[in-house]
Amino acid sequence: MLKGIIGRKVGMTQIFSEEGKRIGVTVVEAGPCKVIQKKTEEKDSYCALQLGFLEKKTQRVNKPLQEHFQKSGGTAYYHLQEFRVQEVDQYEVGQGISVGIFKVGERVSVSGKSKGKGFAGVVKRYHHKGGAASHGSMFHRAPGSIGCGSSFPSRVFKGKKMPGHMGNKRVTIKNRQIIGIDEANNLLLLKGAVPGARNSILTIKAAEGSQVGE
Repeated sequence: MLKGIIGRKVGMTQIFSEEGKRIGVTVVEAGPCKVIQKKTEEKDSYCALQLGFLEKKTQRVNKPLQEHFQKSGGTAYYHLQEFRVQEVDQYEVGQGISVGIFKVGERVSVSGKSKGKGFAGVVKRYHHKGGAASHGSMFHRAPGSIGCGSSFPSRVFKGKKMPGHMGNKRVTIKNRQIIGIDEANNLLLLKGAVPGARNSILTIKAAEGSQVGE
């Protein structure tokens, strides 16, 4: 069955367990989503459900998308994403998907775009140690030598850790435990931090092999 949903990061807070232990949690507005399209093995060579998240005005999408949304009731959405599901026949186009598909104690994988931090050097970007900070060192936070010292291969290898654009990449955090669920407000409380800034879009999927209480 479907164990995935689209969400939006609300922010971080803290709660206290029954033992009085403080736990940092991320609050995620997960859903409600709607099934926009079903992909089948016969027609598309794979099985999946396309979900829509965050409603928008129909006149703000182009004609092809308007026709696409008409098949699921006519409501347009800002975000569309597919989730692989084998039992697509159990779902109907236009059906709502809520945060109730998860249970407290389950572990999930959360994917999102990390915060962009602009141009960064190797010390900040890759945690290089750098040189001595003493006076006259002449080598503090520079990357140092990047090439090969001999005549061969006389080039810099691809993938060399260099200064450059940091962040703003697709990141997946695995095995985040669900601490709490508020179905009335479509909220998930996930233990620890997840990628992205406030209001960024997240993809939440059940971790493979995860069971409640693990």
